[in-house]
Order: sequence, then C-alpha cells, then structure tokens
Amino acid sequence: MESHNVNIRDAVKLYGDFKAVAGITLDIKKGEFFTLLGPSGCGKTTLLRMIAGFNTIDSGTISFGENIINNVPAHKRGIGMVFQNYAIFPHLTVSDNVAYGLKAQKVPGTQIGPRVKKALEMVQIEALANRKPNELSGGQQQRVALARAFVIEPSVLLMDEPLSNLDAKLRVQMRTTIKKLQRRLGITTIYVTHDQEEALSISDRIAVMKDGLIMQVGEPTQIYKKPENAFVAGFIGVSNFLDCTIRGGDPLNASVSVGDYTLDNIVLAGPYTGKGKIAARPEYLTLGEEGIKGRIELSTFLGDFIEYEIALENGQTIQLNEYTKDALSIKPDGMDVLVGMDASAVIIYGEGGEVLT
Repeated sequence: MESHNVNIRDAVKLYGDFKAVAGITLDIKKGEFFTLLGPSGCGKTTLLRMIAGFNTIDSGTISFGENIINNVPAHKRGIGMVFQNYAIFPHLTVSDNVAYGLKAQKVPGTQIGPRVKKALEMVQIEALANRKPNELSGGQQQRVALARAFVIEPSVLLMDEPLSNLDAKLRVQMRTTIKKLQRRLGITTIYVTHDQEEALSISDRIAVMKDGLIMQVGEPTQIYKKPENAFVAGFIGVSNFLDCTIRGGDPLNASVSVGDYTLDNIVLAGPYTGKGKIAARPEYLTLGEEGIKGRIELSTFLGDFIEYEIALENGQTIQLNEYTKDALSIKPDGMDVLVGMDASAVIIYGEGGEVLT
C-alpha cells in the first residue's frame, strides 16, 4: 500500500467538559518520521488513537491524502500500529503472529510465507520464527511487533511509546533500528513519546504538546536551539532560566543584565524594556574571568563532560557543562567561580513568557 501525507484540521476530543485534544492542526508529510512529544496527560496518545480510529473525533477532520477518514473504521484505514505493551498473541509462534494481519487482509496463502520471512529478516529475528513469545526477550518481542506492523505494508505507521519497556541500552539500539527501517521503507510514521532524547534522535520533525495543544512544530535542531516559548525551552533538554533586566529601547542593540553581569549587543525582535528571563543551555555557559558570581555545589564527572551544579549569588541554582577535552581538571565543590554565557546562544523571554530574541 502506498504511503501518504496526514492532514489534521482543528481536531478536538472531549471527555465531558475536558478537552483532551483542544483544536489541533498539523500537516505531516508523506514518508516523514513525525513525533508527538510531551509530558503525561498532554493529549499525544489520544491524538494518535484518533488518527488510528480507536478514538472518535468530536470536531475537525483527519485526512489521509485527499480522503477524510473521520468515519472510516480503524481496520479499513490501512494503518500499522505498534503498542507500548507489544500486544502480541502469547499462544502463536513468532511467524504466526506476523502472519496474522496478512490473513485478516485475506492475502493469498502463497504470498504469506515469503512476506513473513522478509519481515522477520528486516528486523533480524528470522532464526526465531518458530518460538513462542514467552521464549523471547523484551527486545525480541518488540521486533516481532515491528515485523507485524511492517508486513501489512501500511500507508501510515503509528507507534505509541514502543520502547518504554526496554532497558536504556536496548532502547538506543531499537530506536536506531526503527529509524533505519522507516527510512528504507519510506512509510509515513507518527510516533508518540515523552522521552526528549528519543524524539530528538529519531524524528524528521517534532510537535511538542501541552494541555491538548501544540506548543511548537519543527525539526529537532530548531526545537532544541530556538524554542518558541518557555515551556518548550524547559521541556526539551535542560535549560537554565535566570531572572534578568532587559534594556531594549533600541532592539538592535539591547543589553540584558543578571545582577552586575551584563550582556551587550543583543538583538531583539522589537523594543522591550523591563523584567524578563534568560534561557541558557548548560553547554552555552562558561567558567572564566567575568560573569555572574557563584559557588560550585556539586561536580559530577560524566565521561565526555563534567556537570557542575552552581549556586549563584542571586539565590538561583544552575547547571553548567564543561567538556572533558576543554577541562584541565575537575573543579572542586565549594570553589567560587564566575559564570559567563554565549550571547549568541541564549534566548530572552519577556515577563509573559514571550520570546523576544
């Protein structure tokens, strides 16, 4: 089945007076790996289940290509689904589990064997074809679930937190496997996760969700480096938020102060003078000859970088990362330091949380 784009227009899902999905509009491109990312309860799984046809849509439309599918039953939407709990049949062998969807589609028997064999080879478990699920590890069971989703050649592949039950190392291996397979097959894929690192590593684009709404859509580098609001900046990776004073009567030559430390030559989108916040990633902070006065509370060696927890003189605590290759030694806890920042990499927010840079 040929893959296609997915278009969502003003989609709403109500549970009583509660809007689980509060009017979402998205355009997902054909062949794209698109991730819905957000904290628990933000509506990402509800939206995925609406696309799948497991949840009804209360208003708005969902289209596959040119066709609105609001009233199309789930089994006629041409989707493949991979669940968090794998949902494979315990009484069937690996081979029969993968063949199940083909039999449901009434694929001729002569085609089923070769297609199952190809799907098992794709996820590298062809040697396990005759085993039962209780004889498999978690990672192997997840590969069965993937093979079962791929074998029916869906037009859209939907994945709901598929790696959350695996240990950390296996999770990294499996996300690489999934990305390679998706690229090879070119299937439009919509993936749900609450894991920011997973989303950044696997996605072509990400929609960050909160309270049933989309907070930002963009490529992983855009989401990380140019968050459009304080929620996205705080949710994706680690951001330090420092109270600051902004003097931006001339937006092309603004200055921002944290205590006695001032960053000059900041460019703002428009004039702004008053209180605000600076958001700075730990890797964009430096220890040097000038900056905000602070004291190292805790030093943690993490291999490729050293993580410092620093208490500033204004009472705020921040995280600063210094890469091992740039550090002569680990600075001791209790050491007084000056924390500087890369003016080109910080983001300035006004009092209302709006982005000023």
